[in-house]
Amino acid sequence: MLLNQVHSNKFSLIDKKYKFNKKKLKGDALITSINNVAIGVLTADCVPILIYDQKLKIISVIHAGWKSTYKDIVKKVVKFFLKNGSKTKDLYAVVGPSITEKNYEVQKDFKDKFLKKDKKSKNFFKIKKNKTYFGLNKYVYNQLKKSGIKNLEIINKDTFDQKNNFFSSRRAIRNKENDYGRNISIIMIK
Repeated sequence: MLLNQVHSNKFSLIDKKYKFNKKKLKGDALITSINNVAIGVLTADCVPILIYDQKLKIISVIHAGWKSTYKDIVKKVVKFFLKNGSKTKDLYAVVGPSITEKNYEVQKDFKDKFLKKDKKSKNFFKIKKNKTYFGLNKYVYNQLKKSGIKNLEIINKDTFDQKNNFFSSRRAIRNKENDYGRNISIIMIK
């Protein structure tokens, strides 16, 4: 099951009452505890996140672009897990391949927006040759860590880097390509 991703902080719960149909849900995260229901997100530089509660057998997939991340989608999903009985020691999270600070150039107003929200965000910005770069994947990783999740992994593969063989929106735009494809991240309870 995929979402109509809208760069928000909205998530949907797929529970036993959910009526499956062809209409896609809008939002940027899915949560379920139903066996044999695969949930996924599409990315092309944004950060895919998979979360699993090994004890309660609950899973989530999150599409974390900068807007969703700024709007605290990660905190919101983790808070839902905790509110519904999860313990941080039972949560496992993986931050998937995405654009990294090496290639994620941003403007001053972007940086100012994040710094206004949290001064500690400065740790995720680097200046190289008078250009500002943002480590979105490391920012997301830090949000998960600050939420108390200790079982964390980051796949530090840059989608922008051609040699890594991932789709990249920014690389396609730079190369003036018509489309850029999508990477899919899926999780399911068996």
